[in-house]
Amino acid sequence: MKGAGNDYGLEINSQVDERYHLEKATRAASRFLKSSYEKFGSWTLAAAAYNAGRSHVIRQLDRQQTNNYYDLLLNEETGRYVYRIIAIKEILEDPESYGFHVKERDLYHMEPTYTVEIDSAVSNFATFAAEFGLSYKELKDLNPWLRDDHLTNSRGKTYEIKIPEKGAFLRSDFQKTGTSASELDEETQQ
Repeated sequence: MKGAGNDYGLEINSQVDERYHLEKATRAASRFLKSSYEKFGSWTLAAAAYNAGRSHVIRQLDRQQTNNYYDLLLNEETGRYVYRIIAIKEILEDPESYGFHVKERDLYHMEPTYTVEIDSAVSNFATFAAEFGLSYKELKDLNPWLRDDHLTNSRGKTYEIKIPEKGAFLRSDFQKTGTSASELDEETQQ
């Protein structure tokens, strides 16, 4: 949520929304969860607070006179949230025992990148991307926290923008995994 994001140091406005910045949002979420654990003494309550908001969980604990996540009556989404996390954790630890057969090529692979620092305005990110031999789409895929097609940056803040290493987006999935296009077509049809 915007308020929690701001509280944990994320910039959120019409041009930049660091809730979409993988590394910064992950660090902020980790700090929130750790702080919530320290407050509640429970990882399940910390996870519920992450989903519904800390003040909502506090109100429900007081209202329902309990200090245990499993005794709380919460809205449907938050009530299921912890159970979904537990289920995902179990599946990820041993996918085959749950009938998931994950191949290396099915996994998400991060493209190799480098960082470009900017401390001034960018009038047009399509033009900016082209200067690095990228399309606007490729730039936005790596930097989803850039929410507009330009950046005013009136405060002169330094931003780190990810740029793919040369040729990173040119390789197709079947070239990276050694799978032929016909093999991919066969799998898609199954």
